[in-house]
Amino acid sequence: MLAIGPPGSGKTTYCRAMYAHMKAHNQNVLLVNLDPANDTKIVNFDIDVRELISLEDVMDRLNLGPNGGLMFCMEYLADNLEWLKEKLKGEDPYLIIDSPGQVELFTHHDAIKSIVKTIHETWEMRLCAVNIVDSHHCYDFSKFISGLLLSLSSMLQLELPHVNVLSKVDLLDHEALPHRLEMFTSEMDLAFMAEAVADQDPIMAKYGRLSAAFAELVDDFGLVQFLPLSVKDDESVAKVAKLANKASGHMYMEGDD
Repeated sequence: MLAIGPPGSGKTTYCRAMYAHMKAHNQNVLLVNLDPANDTKIVNFDIDVRELISLEDVMDRLNLGPNGGLMFCMEYLADNLEWLKEKLKGEDPYLIIDSPGQVELFTHHDAIKSIVKTIHETWEMRLCAVNIVDSHHCYDFSKFISGLLLSLSSMLQLELPHVNVLSKVDLLDHEALPHRLEMFTSEMDLAFMAEAVADQDPIMAKYGRLSAAFAELVDDFGLVQFLPLSVKDDESVAKVAKLANKASGHMYMEGDD
């Protein structure tokens, strides 16, 4: 299970909650950090990429900024993936993988795609991407549509089974939402959202036909759907785990419940 998503969406918190959930159900699971910028003092990872390379060291030694440094780190990891394979030697665990939040790494940069392809195809480990989007985007239709298109971009780039999650739904003020939460999950109506954005913003109205075309494409083919998640609710975490295991085929493997 590879957790991806923008900075602040709750990837690390999600990974901790999912790890605790699976441990409580006696699964052989490892928590893996592939984010060279992660604060590993907060979370005890079983495998940590910062043992191989860290963003702080790269920025100091190569005089790079955070974005360039992070891309260098992921390219270095992609070129030295035997490090991870060695860490997994003799193990056959369920992996929960935390990743960087820089969106370019999942939309058009090839380092993460190369890492995923090696793990998924060469090592023959079943992977599912869990794309996490902060539910605060639901307060604004235009922000939600942007997050949805970013999710679609990641799906196309990584070429993995994909589960899209709206995180932190327990923190939402439902009275302040422009519509019921179901509008963003089980009853998503992008055409309605695109029309509402065009009506509210004269600048966006110019792109009304383009927005409507995007909405029609996503709606007609059911390309992106979101599952609400509260990490404080174990039943909510279990639903995401079940859907991710179904998407990756893990739940159909011999011997799995």
